[in-house]
Amino acid sequence: MTLEQKVRMVENLFGQLEKESAQFQKASGLGCVSGCGKCCNYPHIEASPLEFLPWAFHLFLAGEAETTLDTLNGNPYPNCFLFKPLSALDQGHCGSYVYRGLICRLFGFGATRDKYGSLRLATCKIIREGQAEQYKTVSEAITKGLYVPVFTEYYMQLNQIDYALGTKMVPVNKALKMALEEVLQYYTYRPAPDAGKWCV
Repeated sequence: MTLEQKVRMVENLFGQLEKESAQFQKASGLGCVSGCGKCCNYPHIEASPLEFLPWAFHLFLAGEAETTLDTLNGNPYPNCFLFKPLSALDQGHCGSYVYRGLICRLFGFGATRDKYGSLRLATCKIIREGQAEQYKTVSEAITKGLYVPVFTEYYMQLNQIDYALGTKMVPVNKALKMALEEVLQYYTYRPAPDAGKWCV
């Protein structure tokens, strides 16, 4: 499978999740606090390189992959390189929202399974406490069958695209670096694709 095919498959998976997340958000009424970036500003986020392959690929098409990798290699901070803080109070936004990873797309509006196999909404303390009644109602609705995207199901689909890149869970900035390295290495002896075919 070519790298371009992998990128398309990851983007298609993200498109599917966007639709499901939008349906869940509409049905649940839960939502992030505007301008909040607390979950993005957490230093121990782990991700796979594969979920950032579209980000790295589009940087390559824009001629920014090598300089971004250099910047990442010189970045001493563990917090996500893509997070752009607006204040010291964890407010901010993703600097590459369109190409954010799978973990970023699932957290807050996806569920995990507990040791008994029951679904539990994986969301932040701000939503759990700030929207407590709604959170409780939604949690009960999930136990009764309200559809919610599930982390393991989406990661299993991701892993089917490229098992080696999809199952390697590393700190988020390392995942970003590995995605960039994968793209740069792939095109070392191959012609670059036509950027015009890859508009968002």
